[in-house]
Amino acid sequence: MGPRRRRQVFTHSSWAPRREASYERLEFLGDSVLGLVVSEELMRRHPSVDEGDLSWMRQAVVARDPCAAAADAAGLPEALVAAAPPARAETARELASQATVRAALAEAVIGAAWLDLGADATRAAVLDAFASAIDVAAPGTRDPKTTLQEEAARMRIEVAYELTDTQGPPQRRVFTSRVRVGGTVMGEGTGPSKQSSEQAAAAQALAARPWSAAPC
Repeated sequence: MGPRRRRQVFTHSSWAPRREASYERLEFLGDSVLGLVVSEELMRRHPSVDEGDLSWMRQAVVARDPCAAAADAAGLPEALVAAAPPARAETARELASQATVRAALAEAVIGAAWLDLGADATRAAVLDAFASAIDVAAPGTRDPKTTLQEEAARMRIEVAYELTDTQGPPQRRVFTSRVRVGGTVMGEGTGPSKQSSEQAAAAQALAARPWSAAPC
């Protein structure tokens, strides 16, 4: 990654001289590249899985938390703080602590890699950075919310969803929801719609499954 591109990757809109000089355009590209690479890999790994399951499996991999984890592993939050103007150091530290910002940094780096390094190198880097999340994603049901509701009903446990955050411009809105199972938060997910964020949260709760699914 060249110095000019690196500077853009670690420029937040709050201190960018112009909005388009921030990492947001690279984030836009990186989001699409990440989705493409993960979609291709899931199709390769699961040749008999239908579109419904593939869609929510992809959403689980490209959601905010896996992206933020990839950013943390690569040291991107620290790089954002280091690149900030001295007068913005405190703001940068606050931003670097937010999962949404860390996830955006991961996508911005992916976008920059696509432009500077090309498709093959970017694909290899993405598959390495998201290997754990891809490994965890497994076919089961195309509708995690329905599955969670059915299991909770058998256990006579209440399931409730809560929208906790909405960010981004209208055309690229990102929703965050959490799900409570029996009053305890068991999952959180993000998505381009409230419904998709709830599906991602339900998928996370199902992956944990601390309850017994056996009928009473």
